Amino acid sequence: MAVGADTDTGVKVPALAGAPVVGSLFELKSDSLGAYLRARREHGDVVRIVAGPPGLRAELYCVFSPAGAQQVLASESANFRKDNRFYQEVRDSFGNGLLTSQDEDYLRQRRLVQPLFTRRRVDGYAGAVAAETEAVLAAWEQAPGGVVDVSGQMMHLALRAVSRILFGTDVEATVDVVDRSFPVITEYVLRRGYSPANLPRNWPTPANRRAAAAMDELYAVCDKIIGERRGRTGPAGGSGDGADLLTLLAAAGSSDDAEFDVTELRDQVLIFLLAGHETTATSLAFALHLLARHPEEQGRAREEIRRVLGGRTPEAADLDRLPYLTRVLKETMRLYPAAPVIGRNAVAATEVDGYAVPAGANVILAPWVTHRHPLHWPDPDRFDPERFTPEAEAGRPRYAWFPFGGGPRACIGQHFSMLESVIALAMILRAYEFEAVDTEIPVSAGITLRPDGPARCRVRRLEADGA
Repeated sequence: MAVGADTDTGVKVPALAGAPVVGSLFELKSDSLGAYLRARREHGDVVRIVAGPPGLRAELYCVFSPAGAQQVLASESANFRKDNRFYQEVRDSFGNGLLTSQDEDYLRQRRLVQPLFTRRRVDGYAGAVAAETEAVLAAWEQAPGGVVDVSGQMMHLALRAVSRILFGTDVEATVDVVDRSFPVITEYVLRRGYSPANLPRNWPTPANRRAAAAMDELYAVCDKIIGERRGRTGPAGGSGDGADLLTLLAAAGSSDDAEFDVTELRDQVLIFLLAGHETTATSLAFALHLLARHPEEQGRAREEIRRVLGGRTPEAADLDRLPYLTRVLKETMRLYPAAPVIGRNAVAATEVDGYAVPAGANVILAPWVTHRHPLHWPDPDRFDPERFTPEAEAGRPRYAWFPFGGGPRACIGQHFSMLESVIALAMILRAYEFEAVDTEIPVSAGITLRPDGPARCRVRRLEADGA
């Protein structure tokens, strides 16, 4: 059935009003998150958005209710695949790793990778996170005027932490390359993923050549380290608890699934780098900025940290001992979900919330919108960590909050993200007091949510005894 055709049952999906000829194309390009909010506000929980001129037109079926998100991600997940143009562009640039693979490829990769993300294994990374956080804190003592851009600083911290966990002692060889190449590649993916038409990647345009050079440099450093690692350990060696993630990935295998070959290893590494640092950096930066704007909540979080930790370095076991700090992070991820938009492609015609969604439809979920749904979040733009007490969470639909996705393709690294975020935030808040310099931070939806400008805070070093 062609996109745009009605299914046999279900109500026709209402359409968002757009401009003549091009529909909502320019609104989506300039402020996609605002367009999705307007769509829900004006038309409800299932809305069709048309973008582009005739012949290059795209139709987006946007689903904003928790029940609809659960249907797409969980209860009918087999009917909603990662087959859209955007995921293909990510695949072509960052490889066919766990984020982008499908069907048998995905199931095999998940079976091989899952043992490396058990709670016990992930808890062993706490020391690396603490060490990288301490290095950032020491550097802030020389911050000009006592002002730091928490967005840039948290991106640096998260990149170094995930690189150390992935590459161990080879971290220095990778951080500069990733820091230099990732922005070029992600901008390229976004431009192509949201464009109505693209030139072939192998045409020698300036954009294609810049992206190809960045990918070549990134692939080369990963392949070099992978080759050295396999040469040292052999394909089945180096699987002890102290091994870095790349060594464990190189050793992963079973009689049914064999091992990752070199290209598959690189694909997994690139996806872990992409998903493992930008998402956590977003959560940490906005948590700090929100606390800088809400001194009462900042003080309450710091009091809990001092009471639980005293002067010692936080450990994995402390996650359960810092419930208010965890609520701060959850509320941050509600307001600023690192994956603000999730796309799928409908295989067969179905109904979502009683509305007809045709086969072939581009389906959009928007945590950015669902996390602000007034039926489930009173005064939705207000920062309030108490929304995440156990009692409050029990009273909401499961998919009213889904920053890590959900269903069979839920983020495999969500425990690692929470571990890294809680440990880093605890150490930062114990060491420094924050006051917002930039009070409002505009954002946009890239591969992940990103600030469109600095998120500066004035920091004041606190005495070790908390004075």
